[in-house]
Amino acid sequence: MNDSFINALNTQKASISWMDAITENLANIYTPGYRENKTTFKTFLDSVSPDGFLKNTDQGKAVPGTSNENVFLEGQGYFVVRNEEGRLAYTRLGEFKFDENGVYKAADGSVVQGYIMNEKGEIMSGTTSLSREDYERTLSEGGSINIPTTEIKLWIDPDNGKFLGKYDEFEIKGDGILYGKANNGQESSPLFKLAVMNFHNPQELFQYKEGMFVETEGSGRPIAGRGEIRSGLIELSNVDFKSNITYYQEAKLQMDLAKNLISSYKDLLENAISLMS
Repeated sequence: MNDSFINALNTQKASISWMDAITENLANIYTPGYRENKTTFKTFLDSVSPDGFLKNTDQGKAVPGTSNENVFLEGQGYFVVRNEEGRLAYTRLGEFKFDENGVYKAADGSVVQGYIMNEKGEIMSGTTSLSREDYERTLSEGGSINIPTTEIKLWIDPDNGKFLGKYDEFEIKGDGILYGKANNGQESSPLFKLAVMNFHNPQELFQYKEGMFVETEGSGRPIAGRGEIRSGLIELSNVDFKSNITYYQEAKLQMDLAKNLISSYKDLLENAISLMS
């Protein structure tokens, strides 16, 4: 059983971890796509120890991006990218752009994933299609879409300077579909749909780099995400400034109490030793 001195030491250690998490939150309050650290605790015989550092999955504010290639997800889920290791990863930061080869990529070079679409607006997997009705049904039932994702590519034809050889411009609409437009916008064709995935327990996703997550056993397998995609915007940090200031004050108070207890026990121990000598 822990005595009061050990409890005070544990509480001090927990307070330091808590303050570190809050400090990281406050330092990243304006970092696009940053997910707030949420600290939980467990107690044992009046002592405190960190139980875990979960990520806040609430949505951050939308701010203007640098181009209409950037996207903001208003709703639940994550954009899907394939990282440098070839593994699927998930992010809320839609700071995406087309590179010199026309490949749609995240700022770190990860390749944004989507689905190829036919002229009817159906998601294609080889010769098999998924209709809009089937897709909406999957969303409403919270199921997975078992169609492999692919890179989104809009190469520019060097002969005429057009996207894919025939489109003057492109547009990403609220349903996440990227359209190619021609004849001054009079012709519009669906080309790709941005992949959006969610998880039954997104707080258990593992963050392997800032703003980038991979699935874990705790998060579960990805399911279809839902929400409106807004072009030309990106998502800011979801840190609540006022709440974190309050948490920091509480953590500091807890730290001060633990330090006073440790100091008192140290004085008692020194007095006991002097009496025995």
